[in-house]
Amino acid sequence: MKKLTYILTATVMLFFANSCNTLDIENINNYNADLVWDDESLVEAYMANIYADVFGNWNSQLDEKTQQLGSIHFYQDMVTITNSSYKEWDYETIRLINEAILEVDKSTLEQDVKDNTMGQAKFLRAYVYFNMVKYHGGVPYIKIPQNKDTDDLYVKRNTTAECFDFIIQDLDDAIGLLPEQIEKSASDYGKIDGSFASAFKAKVLLYKASPQFNPGNPWDNSYWDDAFTANQTAYNKLKDLGYALTENYEDIFLVERGPEVVFAVINTYPNKVTNWDYGVRPGSESRGNAWAVPTWEFIQEFPMKDGKAYNDPTGKYYKTDEAFLQGYWENRDPRFDKSIVWNASTYEVSNKAGNRQYTSLGIADVLDDFGTNPAAKINSTNLDSYSGFFIRKGSDLSLLQSEVQQYDIDFIVMRFAEVMLNYAETANETGKSDIALGILKEIRERAGIEAGDDGNYGITAATREELREAIIAERNIEFCFEDMRFWNLRRLRMLDRLDGKTKHGVEAIAINEDGSEMPIGEAKVKAEENALTEADFKYIVHQIPFTGVKVTSVPEKYYFFPIQQEVIDLNSNIEQNVDWGGTFYPTLN
Repeated sequence: MKKLTYILTATVMLFFANSCNTLDIENINNYNADLVWDDESLVEAYMANIYADVFGNWNSQLDEKTQQLGSIHFYQDMVTITNSSYKEWDYETIRLINEAILEVDKSTLEQDVKDNTMGQAKFLRAYVYFNMVKYHGGVPYIKIPQNKDTDDLYVKRNTTAECFDFIIQDLDDAIGLLPEQIEKSASDYGKIDGSFASAFKAKVLLYKASPQFNPGNPWDNSYWDDAFTANQTAYNKLKDLGYALTENYEDIFLVERGPEVVFAVINTYPNKVTNWDYGVRPGSESRGNAWAVPTWEFIQEFPMKDGKAYNDPTGKYYKTDEAFLQGYWENRDPRFDKSIVWNASTYEVSNKAGNRQYTSLGIADVLDDFGTNPAAKINSTNLDSYSGFFIRKGSDLSLLQSEVQQYDIDFIVMRFAEVMLNYAETANETGKSDIALGILKEIRERAGIEAGDDGNYGITAATREELREAIIAERNIEFCFEDMRFWNLRRLRMLDRLDGKTKHGVEAIAINEDGSEMPIGEAKVKAEENALTEADFKYIVHQIPFTGVKVTSVPEKYYFFPIQQEVIDLNSNIEQNVDWGGTFYPTLN
């Protein structure tokens, strides 16, 4: 895919200009299929364009939906039936995919090319429909490119159960048509293969079994058995093919095509870059302020080196809340050091050996500071956007400040750690706690957590419910800033863990050995020489943001988002979801 251009030929561009939303009744046009579908290179370009639309790329702000990142994403009544927030109704892409399925089958392409393209298209259709079902429940599952002159366009929503059946059928078809594995060194790397399709099918069935879709019987419904079987199959298949945890956690993201990558979007400078570093670096090392910053709430959620919470009295590194605030960086899960930048931490960005990153007001660069210390005699301009922490995870520190917009690390859509934890979750819910515990230990061992005398890496879960919580907590840390936390809590009907919550940051104030505040001028000189360490500061917690909305609002009805009213206005056969004033039930029970 890296060798494929994302700039389509004039013929394909004409097609996209004339294509339309399947359910947009007034605007369906045709194009000359003979100009595209018998030409393998144009078909590849066509499919590459769909890939770009479907899989997206790095985005530093996505976990603002949760406690992981600052900023209040969900304010009261953010989602309504009339606005566009959280509406996934992507029938433009569905039409493009359906066109490919129809036309490739009729083309004169070689059969192996037909099969491979058809497999990709079937997967992409399932992937897009799954996202719609994840948002709204059942949707119209259109399998052909509709014609406004001959087809009945006033379609109804398929039930959620029907949609899951269709998605699984498309994925099974894709698995049968795609190569089992595309090697990391192959020219086709970056295309969908059977391994990714199998892992994604297992994820779909995990969702089908989950409480989001089964509020009446969340943990003991029969779908869990199907989910376990699919996840066990995917796990064993990928493991046998050589997929494994990357030895070093930070290398998962920074060393491309590693053993943990199941599927990735290929970035390559200068043809395709993305904005991760631009969005996570402190402002003084970027091209403007960071867009996303970790919260104090999330800092506290990382375990200690023994795998236990900092305030667990049985832990080797137990601390009181007060002591933890003044030494939160000490003896942490090694993923903490590889994911977070904190005040006075070593941060050798832009090849600056020995550099420390400061956030203290009056000491740090004005693009990096956070706090209200009156002794600084200046006001921070970052109180509504910063927290005293930055994101290190995935950041390419070798890029100079002038090069930050050249970030082209591949974006990982699925990695083997997710396959493992999906397997662990389904194993736990089907009475196979030994499998689940074994996988959790593997994840923590790779992270660098101490095994402990019992060899359990700090895991104390002894019941199904406790192990469930351990898996949820592990996902929270392992996949931080990867846009998984909100969707996992929603899938598990645990949005109450976000609703009504506030967020906080931490201010650093330089101090002398006796605990008195160090004069700002003196502290600034020392900071310029990287002479101040974390212990040379005292820390104060502030609620963030300082102004505006301060409390997250995630009501119960957000387990399924509404269909946008304008869609219903165009087609009265589309029912609205029950929690949004309609009659459609999006759950399975």
